Amino acid sequence: MPIILGLDIGAARTGVAISDELGIAAHPLCTIRRKSRKAVLAELQELTAVHKVDRIVVGLPLRLNGEMGIEAQKIKKFAEKLKQLVNLPIVFCDESFTTVEATQILRGTKKRRKKRKQVIDQVAAVLILDAYLEELRNSCRRRQADEYE
Repeated sequence: MPIILGLDIGAARTGVAISDELGIAAHPLCTIRRKSRKAVLAELQELTAVHKVDRIVVGLPLRLNGEMGIEAQKIKKFAEKLKQLVNLPIVFCDESFTTVEATQILRGTKKRRKKRKQVIDQVAAVLILDAYLEELRNSCRRRQADEYE
């Protein structure tokens, strides 16, 4: 199974998650603080090379009606730059409410507020990547079920 990187791209930080080799689970990898867009792109390029990534899943903050707002358009442009740089397929996944969900998950831990803020983007990236991996597993199950009929 290919290694997949999950990204929660924000204005100040980008949370990064990575799949295991079996494509079963997503794990937090790091948070990239945004010094400049060029610096974030360079760091992501390095991560994809070091971890031998085959695909990148980018969270896209869609509106409740499913349309793209200004933030989603900015993220899509950033992802296009990243795609040109790393020459890997990029898949978009609706990330609506992942930060809210990540906040709720982290509130259940004993981490202090400052520490939670440092990892919230990683947890959001894990949620984005987990959703994508689940989608892959479900499509595989549907194909297998169709073959048996």
